Amino acid sequence: MRKERLFVRNFEAGGHLETFLVAAVASILVIRLFLKVTGYPKLGGVSLHIAHVLWGGLLMAAAVLMLLLFLGKPRERVAVVVSGVGFGYFIDEVGKFLTHDNDYFFKPSVAVMYVVFILIVVSVRAVQAAGFRTSLEYLMNAVRELEEIAWRDMDEEEKKKIQFYLSRSPSGHPLVAPLKEVLSKVEVSQARPPGPIKRLTASLHVAYRKIASSGWFHHAIVIFFLFQLAVNLAYVIALVFFKGLGWQHILSVGVFDRVASNLGTLTFVDWAELASSVVSAAFVLLGILFLPRNRLLALRMFERAVLVSIFLTQVFVFYKEQFGALLGLVISLLILAALRFMIEKEQSAAISLIRGRSD
Repeated sequence: MRKERLFVRNFEAGGHLETFLVAAVASILVIRLFLKVTGYPKLGGVSLHIAHVLWGGLLMAAAVLMLLLFLGKPRERVAVVVSGVGFGYFIDEVGKFLTHDNDYFFKPSVAVMYVVFILIVVSVRAVQAAGFRTSLEYLMNAVRELEEIAWRDMDEEEKKKIQFYLSRSPSGHPLVAPLKEVLSKVEVSQARPPGPIKRLTASLHVAYRKIASSGWFHHAIVIFFLFQLAVNLAYVIALVFFKGLGWQHILSVGVFDRVASNLGTLTFVDWAELASSVVSAAFVLLGILFLPRNRLLALRMFERAVLVSIFLTQVFVFYKEQFGALLGLVISLLILAALRFMIEKEQSAAISLIRGRSD
């Protein structure tokens, strides 16, 4: 008797993860803004206090019930958004559950939220990247994609994806041959016009290939990352050494004496923030060194520098600055997205070059 697998990976989990995180973070920001604007009202009157963690639990339960009661990808997308909002409502009150006095404004709570989100991302990515995709996983995802036939018309791109999944499925499985036959009889609908995201991606691809072929491209990258490195280091140094001194002390002649005296009072968070910034700076410098010889390797070094900033430095910045650190995180995420786009295009160009040589 064949042993059944309890967990089969969903190939679309990455997209669901992004939607979940966006919904969760957006709900936290909306809650905090609403409470600040309205003066932190309490629901329940004098004797009761209906905390919004309860609404978070209800929303997450509603998302689970959606998945239990309904079929189809659209219900999955709605459930992901609802669960993300619910999780945001839940995790926003983490300070109350970490302190004896139920302190909603517990300073490290924002850093705790940030670490939780990071752990979720790392865990999901680790599961998705663990080992090779098995033939059973390809078959299960092909069956899942075939819902499109019943739900609505299938276009050519969707059909090709299912054909690819079936080609990687176990050849001896009794479902594979019938599914291939059914798929061969399905008439594809006219491809839907590309959405704004796909049009933007195509335009960016053309623009990147044009810019990357110019002689000044690597100089622009060097200038950008040196500037970004200088800004990040200046921000961290100011946050660690100069915050609270005031402009009169900063501009005074004895400022360096004051900074030197502060070295003995630095906390673990201060040292960790400085150390992670130095590691990030080292990757930037390695990227600059590799750039003239190997652009792809240089971009990977820059990517690692940004990842160190996101996964280490930002944790300590959020601990000290709370939501004031959001701007730095958004900038880091935008830089990371741009770098991954560039890395993908460089990899595609390298593969095309290798294929051309082999032909």
